[in-house]
Amino acid sequence: MSSIPAQKQDEMNALRCADPEIALAIEAEQRRQQTHLELIASENLVSRAVLQAQGSILTNKYAEGYPAARYYGGCKHADTVEDLARSRAINLFGADHANVQPHSGASANLAVYLACLDPGDRILGMDLAHGGHLTHGAAVSISGRYFQAHSYGVDHDTGLINLEEVRTRAQAVKPKLIVAGASSYPRKIDYPGFQGIARETGALFMADIAHVAGLIVAGLHANPVHYADLVTSTTHKTLRGPRGGFILCRHEFAKSIDRAVFPGLQGGPLMHIIAAKAVAFKEALSPDFAIYQQRVLDNAEEMAKHLEEYGFNLVTGGTDTHLVLVDLRSKGITGLEAERLLERVGITANKNAIPYDPQSRQVTSGLRLGTPVITSRGMGRQQIKQIAGFIRDAITGRQDPGKLVRIREQVARLCLEFPIC
Repeated sequence: MSSIPAQKQDEMNALRCADPEIALAIEAEQRRQQTHLELIASENLVSRAVLQAQGSILTNKYAEGYPAARYYGGCKHADTVEDLARSRAINLFGADHANVQPHSGASANLAVYLACLDPGDRILGMDLAHGGHLTHGAAVSISGRYFQAHSYGVDHDTGLINLEEVRTRAQAVKPKLIVAGASSYPRKIDYPGFQGIARETGALFMADIAHVAGLIVAGLHANPVHYADLVTSTTHKTLRGPRGGFILCRHEFAKSIDRAVFPGLQGGPLMHIIAAKAVAFKEALSPDFAIYQQRVLDNAEEMAKHLEEYGFNLVTGGTDTHLVLVDLRSKGITGLEAERLLERVGITANKNAIPYDPQSRQVTSGLRLGTPVITSRGMGRQQIKQIAGFIRDAITGRQDPGKLVRIREQVARLCLEFPIC
């Protein structure tokens, strides 16, 4: 029996007639998501309501500008949608102002730089090799090409951010903007500590909460809106919305942020995506969302516990977030090899650099594992123990094709027990 709802089946029938090649690719992806355990920390499963909003007729509407200040006619209902998205984001995080138009987290970060910096200004962000993000000053990113980008890292022995070292670095660099946030750092970030360093050095403070926004909404992590001048985020990952970004800021930055997004970086907003963001924000306001986030956290802690029991080394020794970063060197396998191996048994994860990694970024010595998707599927502690066992058995039995086949069969049975929709 197909796991696609009847309405979606009708929509797929129309697509099959119009473009069978794309229809086949989408159906194949549907099967892949259903039959694989998705452990990508930056992915999640959206609700049917979010999907419906994202696939709505709003995709037809060009609404360049902002509510009550559009450059096109016929934007009455687009204004309603965007106002709802903005007010819900403000309500969720207790912010002064929200801009929900950025197409991605990267776009949101770039808008902050455009609003607050001039080309050549200094920024200080977390080193990409230590868990930071491309847009925090990596040399291959526009953030590292248009600005003087400097970085801070983590302690060699603990894998943790040392705020005294960040302070020393900031005093030496004298950046105009300090960025706190990460893409593969499994611990809480001390936003008050970063705020203190920014104030001491005369820098603006931006927090990028793309990975932990949902945990913040649930009160499981500190809310940086109370400490940072500007906050950026994606709407997917733990927030469980559509792929997109948004910016929160103090009143004093509102006009410059809005001008930076439009007309500075983008033209007409994606109104169908903004509608889906609004739906996701409403869902995040519900008590059930906080329960879900606690389960995400519990499952990550459970994953870390069992992996340690099975002899895996974890960067920082555990997790406070939705992700676990595994150092594979003691297992004699690279991140790339582990990613490909796990894919063979139906587990989707990503290779990831560890701090002070001796391997290249294309190979890596680490594996990043996240729990948002499997938690959205309803899996809990018992299933997490099974999954950790699958990972152990696949890596230790990687030379045994028969064993890998048996693991794949077990993974498939577990996936059928917890459908994605």
